Amino acid sequence: MSWTQRYDPAGSALLSTLAAALPIVVLLGSLAWLRLRAHVAALAGLVTALLIATAVIGMPAGMALRSAALGAAFGLFPIGWIVLNVIFLHRLVERRGLLDALRQGVTRITADKRLQLLLVAFSFGAFIEGAAGFGTPVAVTGGILIALGFGPLQASGLALIANTAPVAFGALGTPIVALSAVTGLDLHALSAQVGRQLPVFSLIVPFWLIWAYAGWRSMLEVWPAILVAGAAFALPQYLVATLHGPWLVDIVAAACSMAALTGFLTIWRPSLREWGVAKREQEKPHVPAIAWLPWIALTGFVFLWGLPQVKNALNAVSAPRLAVPGLHNLVERAPPIVAAPAPEAALFTLNWLSATGTAILLATLLTAVLLRYSIRELAGEWLATLRVVRVSLLTIALMLALGYVTRYSGEDAILGLAFAQTGILYPFFGTLLGWLGVALTGSDTSSNVLFGSLQRITAEQLGLDPVLMAAANSSGGVMGKMIDAQSIVVASTVTRSEGQEGTILRYVFFHSVALAALVGLLVTLQAYW
Repeated sequence: MSWTQRYDPAGSALLSTLAAALPIVVLLGSLAWLRLRAHVAALAGLVTALLIATAVIGMPAGMALRSAALGAAFGLFPIGWIVLNVIFLHRLVERRGLLDALRQGVTRITADKRLQLLLVAFSFGAFIEGAAGFGTPVAVTGGILIALGFGPLQASGLALIANTAPVAFGALGTPIVALSAVTGLDLHALSAQVGRQLPVFSLIVPFWLIWAYAGWRSMLEVWPAILVAGAAFALPQYLVATLHGPWLVDIVAAACSMAALTGFLTIWRPSLREWGVAKREQEKPHVPAIAWLPWIALTGFVFLWGLPQVKNALNAVSAPRLAVPGLHNLVERAPPIVAAPAPEAALFTLNWLSATGTAILLATLLTAVLLRYSIRELAGEWLATLRVVRVSLLTIALMLALGYVTRYSGEDAILGLAFAQTGILYPFFGTLLGWLGVALTGSDTSSNVLFGSLQRITAEQLGLDPVLMAAANSSGGVMGKMIDAQSIVVASTVTRSEGQEGTILRYVFFHSVALAALVGLLVTLQAYW
C-alpha cells in the first residue's frame, strides 16, 4: 500500500517547519552544545526523526523503520567501506615510517606550514575530490596533515574547510550529472552556470583557509602563493566547466593548481618568515620514491575507478540492485516538490567491485606488496583497523539512517518549502537550501536529487532562471560539506579525534555559514543584475 508525503501535517506552515527541523536541532545541538559522542547524538537525532515521521507526519512505522535501515546500509556501504580502507592504507604506510618520508618530501617543496596546507589540503585534496568524492579527500589529506605536524583537531577542521570549492564537480562531475537528470535541464548549461559561480570561491577559499589557520596578517605574508594556487584552479575550472562539461573539471583544475604552486615555490619564498620548519631539509637523505608510491597508487586506482567506462563495466558484473520490500516505489512525492506525483525508489546497490572503497583497497594491497607485508601482518593490521573504526562506522550508519528517514518521510521537503516562501529573496535562500541539503545528506549529489526539482519549479513560479537556481543548489551545497556529520566523522576517524566531533563542528560552523551566505549573495546578484 502506497503512502503520499504530507507537507503541512500540523495545519500550520510554521509548526510543520519547526517539527521537521527538530531532528537537525537535536543532532547538531547534541554534538555542539551538549558535547555528546557522535554516535549518541546521531541516535538521538534518528529517534527524533522517526517520532516526527510517524507521530506528526503520519508515515507508517514500518516504512519509517525500513527507510532508516536503507540509510544505515548505505552508510556502511559504500561510505563506511571507503573509511575502513583509507584508514587501513594509512596504518600500513605509518608502520613502515613512510609518513615521515612523505613529510620530508613535502618539506623539500616548502618548509612553510601555511603553504604545505595550501598544497596538500586545497590543491591535492581537490584532485582526490575530482576522482573519488564521498569524503575521500578529507580522509587522505587529514592523514597527511597529521604527518606534517598539524594537530589532530586542526587537521580535521582545515581539511573540511579546504574541501569545498571542488565538491560540485566531484567524482567526475556526478553531482551535476544527477542534477541534470532530476531537473530535465541541459547538462552543459548547468555545468556552465556552476562554472560561473564556483571559480569566484576557488579564489576566495585558499585565502580563507590560510586565514582560518594562521590569521589575517600571516595570510597576507604568503598572498602571492595563495593567489597562484587559487587562480591556477579557478581559471581551468571556469574554462572546462563552460566549454567542455562537468566530468574533468576538478581533475584538470587541481593538476594545474598543484603544478603552478609547486613551480612557483621553486622561485619564491615568504620574505618575512616561514612557519613550521626553520629551514628546508636539504641536509636529509633523498626521499625514497617508495614514499610516494602509496599515494600515486591511490590516485591512480580511484581515478581509474571513476571513469564511466570502467565503472559501467564493473557494475555489469557486480552491482545487484536490491529493492527494499515495503518501501520501494511505495512512498510518493507530491507537488509542489515535484511537478507531478512520483514514487520514490528504495534500492540498495551492492556494487562491491566498482565501489571507490574497493579501488582504495586495491591500492592498499599493492602498497602492502611493495612494503613487503606478510599475510599474517596484513590480516592483523586489517583487524586492528576494524577495531579502530568500529564506532565511526556505527556513527556513519546512524547519520545516514537519519538522513534517509528525513528524505522518505518528507521532513526535508517541508524545510525546502519554507525556503521557497521567501519571494524576492529566494535566490539567496534557495542557495542556502542547497547548503542545508548537503548538511543533511552529506552529499552534493544527494542534495541535488533532493531539491533540484523544487528549485526548478520555484524558480519558474517566481520568474527566475531555473538553470541559475538549480546550479545554485549545487554551488551553495558545497559549503555545507564541511558541516555534514558524515564528513566530520570521517575527519575525526582519520585524525584519531574520535569523541571530538562537536569540537570540530563548532570550529567549522561559522566558516560554512559565512561562505554559504557569500554564495547566496553572488546568486542574488546574478538573478537580478
